Order: sequence, then structure tokens, then C-alpha cells
Amino acid sequence: MDANVLVSMTLTDLVMECAYQGLFAARWSDDIHREWIAAAHTMNPGRPLDKLEKRRRAMDANADEALIEGYDALIPALVLPDPDDRHVLAAAIHGRCDAIVTFNLKDFPAAVLAGHGIHAAHPDTFLLEVLSEDEAAFVTCVRKCRSRLLAPPKAADAYIAQLGRVGLPMLASRLTAYEDLI
Repeated sequence: MDANVLVSMTLTDLVMECAYQGLFAARWSDDIHREWIAAAHTMNPGRPLDKLEKRRRAMDANADEALIEGYDALIPALVLPDPDDRHVLAAAIHGRCDAIVTFNLKDFPAAVLAGHGIHAAHPDTFLLEVLSEDEAAFVTCVRKCRSRLLAPPKAADAYIAQLGRVGLPMLASRLTAYEDLI
């Protein structure tokens, strides 16, 4: 998971629930944690950093083997359009990931990633694929995420609309067919 996928609490909650239920293995690094925490804090400076650090610890504790370490030596040899993204690719290579899930597909060219057996996937496309692989399990994950929203509670249609607003318009559109189950 690239940092930009983990900034939104709504999206992170869905990613974590799906990973917790075994629909895929979520992976990240301490560098990725630092990036999403910095971005989340910049977007909402009133949110205390200790709350974001608590979320980070919960993510590491609830996703088996998610934290990738020991990839630093790979970074200097990698070439990407944005050199600041090399740590993401290095972690993916070292962690033997199949995909880098990111909103910034242009920063991870297919030709570069293919040489490492990795592809870049937009979170909307990635989660649609997860849904198509096990619809019942995915819808259950969505329902669990929505049910945790208590202050205030969200109706299924409002939650689905929120998924669209955080960058998952195709998934939101597809989930309308399951609204009664969510």
C-alpha cells in the first residue's frame, strides 16, 4: 500500500478489514507510515499526532506480517519518475509483493515494475478485483466497516457515497447493488 491509500481513514478501515479477513495481504513499511501520517496531519492539523500513531500501531498489530523491513539497500539502484517513491518499490520488491496499490499510477511505470514482477494498481480497481473474487466476504467487510461508524452512524447509501468521495467511484457504483446487505 502506498501512503496515499492510507491517508483516508475510510479507505484504511476497508483495507484493514479486508486484510484481516484474509482477502489479501496488506503490506507497508515504516517509511510509508511516516508519509501517510505526515499527509493526514497536514490535511487535518487539528488532529493530534498521537491519534495517528495509535492508528499506525493498530495497523501493524492487526495485519499479520504487514510491516516490511530491511529494504533500504535496494533504494539507490531504483529509478522512478519521483525518486522519493523508490522506498515504496524497494519495500515491495523486498516484501515479494505482487502489486503496489496507489492513486499515483504515473509514479510507478509498468515497464519498471514488470522487471520486478510487480504491477501498480489503483485502489478502486484493486478493490473491485477483490470484490469480484469473493463477493460475500467483501460485502461482509464493507458492512463491518459501516457498522463501526457510530458518531454519527451512516446509512448504507451514505457510506457507499463516502467510498466514492475517497477515490473509489467504480467500487461505490458496484456496491449500490449490495446496499441492502451493507
